[in-house]
Amino acid sequence: MDSNLNNNKQKASTDVLFLIAVVAVVFAATNLRSPLTAVGPVVSDIVTYFQLSNVEAGLLTAVPLFMFAALSGFVGALSTKHPIERLMVLSVILLLIGLYLRVAGTLTTLYLGTAMVGLGICVGNVVMPGFVKKQFPEHVGVMTGVYSVAMNLTAALAAGLSVQIGDLLGMGWKGSLGVWIIPALLTLLIWLLLLLNVRRNSETSKKHTVREKNNLYKISLAWNISLFMGLQSVVYYCLVAWLPVVLQSYGMQAEDAGWMLSYMQFAMIPISFVGPIIASRMVDQRPMMVVAGISFITAILLLLFFGMDYAFAACMFFGVANGLSFGMVMLFFSIRTTSSNLAMRLSGMAQSVGYLLAGFGPLLFGALFDVSQDWVYSFIFLLVIAVLLFYNGMRASAPRKI
Repeated sequence: MDSNLNNNKQKASTDVLFLIAVVAVVFAATNLRSPLTAVGPVVSDIVTYFQLSNVEAGLLTAVPLFMFAALSGFVGALSTKHPIERLMVLSVILLLIGLYLRVAGTLTTLYLGTAMVGLGICVGNVVMPGFVKKQFPEHVGVMTGVYSVAMNLTAALAAGLSVQIGDLLGMGWKGSLGVWIIPALLTLLIWLLLLLNVRRNSETSKKHTVREKNNLYKISLAWNISLFMGLQSVVYYCLVAWLPVVLQSYGMQAEDAGWMLSYMQFAMIPISFVGPIIASRMVDQRPMMVVAGISFITAILLLLFFGMDYAFAACMFFGVANGLSFGMVMLFFSIRTTSSNLAMRLSGMAQSVGYLLAGFGPLLFGALFDVSQDWVYSFIFLLVIAVLLFYNGMRASAPRKI
């Protein structure tokens, strides 16, 4: 009788911890893109407020990406020595500080806060694939899909409602960016609860730490995944930073341009959920990469040759391509590795190398316009990136492991 009671209590405790872990994944995901996608629709207001050039405005997206590039490898190494839950609590605290500083009102705090936001997101980006692999080993595809959907849904809402939120609060761009302090506070509470209740299997971590001494920087598959991560991020963050501005220059209203970015995010949601689930059941993921590559190239060509006329269609293609690519790279961290430790190390490498590339994307996209006063060269730049992305994606999708 006592044995059955203890078993029931243990099962109930396990179920509660599983539920908390699912909620923690969802809440963490809400903070890893929305603070960045909220910037694009109000970047014109920020430019006017601080009298910024296009390159300086591009830094608002580029600075977080450079933080990812500089520190992701360090976070990946750190994650083998500390509980993931503790690192996620640190991630959200850093994010909260950055969100506050970003709207404090001076140019210095704007960029300092932007860097802190990048640092907080950097930690979360690196450790979450390892958390999914460790906490949900039998449901990696599904939970990767849940994680992707939560991230892209809140990113879409952040882009689409950014202008309206600022108007509603009567604070302009400061309200648009500052409101994300609220979900970050809720996320902190959830992860503190998880940290208090989840036990860390230190023995397993030690074994993995001893065993996995292979240098990922000498492995071609790790480089293919890293370059694929970076190149798809170049396209994504160029769109986040500049798509509303591009569409406004074509004659679209600011609010409508913000919603176009939001429509792209909404289009990402179903494919970012279904894609990892389907891909996790496939031995060879290259057919899915063909879909992503064709969608990227089609979207770029539509904007390049038809401007605003087919903007909605282009956003739909971008949504499919970005959603599938993002879901695939998150899945690669799990299915191309043999442990959560290695998954986090690969995540650290991929995000360090990848975001070093991605950080230059918004800057170059804006700089090409400054030079030519036309978006043609900016979109040709994206087209070249899409071709390179497809090549590395095809190699990363081949059935092999690190």
